[in-house]
Amino acid sequence: MNPQSGLHFDVIVVGGGHAGVEAACAAARMGAKTALITLKLDRISHMPCNPAIGGIGKGHIVFEVSALGGVMPQLCTSSYLQARMLNTRKGPAVQGLRLQIDKHVYSRQSKELLQTYPNLTLIPAMVIAIEHDQLNRITGVKTAEGTTISASSVVITTGTFLNGKIHIGSTNYSAGRQGEQAVPFLSQSLASMGLKLGRLKTGTPPRLLRSSIDFSVMERQEADKLDYLFEFGPHNIHHKHPCHITHTNQTTHDIIKKNLHLSAMYSGNISGIGPRYCPSIEDKIARFPDKQSHHVFVEPESLESEEVYPNGLSTSLPFDVQKQYIRSIKGFEDAAIVRPGYAIEYDFVHPNQLRHTLEVKKAAGLFLAGQINGTTGYEEAAGQGIVAGINACLKALKKEPLILDRNQSYIGVMIDDLVTLGVDEPYRMFTSRAERRLILRQDNVFQRLGDIAFNLNLINKERHSVIKQENDIIETAVNQLKNNKQDNVILQLLRNKSYDLAHVKQEIENDTSLTLTNRAVRSIHAQLLYGPYIEREQREIKRTEQYQSLKIPADLDLNNMPGLSIELRQKIAKTNPETIGGATLIQGMTPAAIGLLIFRIRQHNKQKSLT
Repeated sequence: MNPQSGLHFDVIVVGGGHAGVEAACAAARMGAKTALITLKLDRISHMPCNPAIGGIGKGHIVFEVSALGGVMPQLCTSSYLQARMLNTRKGPAVQGLRLQIDKHVYSRQSKELLQTYPNLTLIPAMVIAIEHDQLNRITGVKTAEGTTISASSVVITTGTFLNGKIHIGSTNYSAGRQGEQAVPFLSQSLASMGLKLGRLKTGTPPRLLRSSIDFSVMERQEADKLDYLFEFGPHNIHHKHPCHITHTNQTTHDIIKKNLHLSAMYSGNISGIGPRYCPSIEDKIARFPDKQSHHVFVEPESLESEEVYPNGLSTSLPFDVQKQYIRSIKGFEDAAIVRPGYAIEYDFVHPNQLRHTLEVKKAAGLFLAGQINGTTGYEEAAGQGIVAGINACLKALKKEPLILDRNQSYIGVMIDDLVTLGVDEPYRMFTSRAERRLILRQDNVFQRLGDIAFNLNLINKERHSVIKQENDIIETAVNQLKNNKQDNVILQLLRNKSYDLAHVKQEIENDTSLTLTNRAVRSIHAQLLYGPYIEREQREIKRTEQYQSLKIPADLDLNNMPGLSIELRQKIAKTNPETIGGATLIQGMTPAAIGLLIFRIRQHNKQKSLT
């Protein structure tokens, strides 16, 4: 529809990327009259970087979006090209589902879904300002056409568009991403409200022509035999396109080293900070000079396109240098570059200015989600988007907010990290960031978040009932197997990481007279495999919660704690947390260290009370 002055909504979402789509759909699903304002409707849910969703840590977020009724999982099911489970040599808590996606199908189906979504209106426009009253309470947004659209809750999900600038060697120009205009005025509006902004950077590799690549000399990356994707129900998986692996070599590295000074990252043209865990090829060569080669994952972008994504070769080198180093790689000797790689820098808002609801502390009714908060990745954006959309709706309807705890979800871990610690580089989710990762698994995600989703009208009664039924079956099976001391066969099978699922399923069903889904078997396996550790973690959670507000005395001698590492002593001294709750958020802090800290604080306080 065409935007017109006088329009009023409960919730306005600005930006049609993965954060914006989840925010808009969540608010609309909960009953809020919602508008999604984005520059181009044909670019809704576009994937400007690698068209893949999931992975270790990231996949956990997508499962949680699924449990909360989000749309990303169902779009993945209808658009995937290949499905793999990563980290299978390790336990189930740290494995991660990753799907290669057909980017054109995903975006097209996302637009089609949103166009018919109840309570949701799509508006093609550029938002240039946030409207608010004298107390910084949100009243709506203003578009480039001069139109004012009102709402008491606004979610900003602008991705890389805020003052975005693309860099290819010494060439740079204003853009939100390749082929799209930047948003030049919204940053000023946010700053005028008292928000502190910074600058970050990300990038992409050159895209290659499929027919110009010799795949026969590369390692073929096979798909996995899986029975579930990110959605609740099982899926008959058909793999539609393979992926491949090749490697850089010494010649590649020499070309890049010789031209390093021409990279926008090293010439001083870029002020934004890049992602540590997804570095450009220039960064890899400069930071690891002794490494002989780097992996390049050769991945399709779509069955409708000849473009191929060489994952691992993100760059801001000049186009002619990109041609040289690409053709030095095995299988790429005759590769044609369809589009050059580029770096893009953009404005972001320091996320420690947000509440755990993702609402801006200084502006009632203003919520931020996605890369504007300093994160990187479609998955992190979607996780923030769904929480921001939920809370924007609850705010508009004058209801209590939703705050996901670190012990409940990876989304809770991410948001807590962002708003408590802030960022000094683009944030990426890893399983190692979650202290309770044995509890926050893929197999139990619907059990963990099902009640929350149902109570917020994010899922229907039928889905909630099926989730509860499966949870009851799992609990019954686990208790029966634990109590049946004679049934060592099943317990031994389940404690083996490489167990045969079909065999174990049959054994459990015979033993318990229960009918199990494959996910239920995996959940039973995880609970029995991690049983003693899960019980210990639950005790630690209760203990930590009990002492969350315990104050850390200013005169506590950290050097007199031999069980506390030097690194943690330095971090505590630097961040100077006021309470145990604050100390638990320090990266690298362990439950054992928290336990020691609690013991020494109580000992310290007792000694002071006696003097």
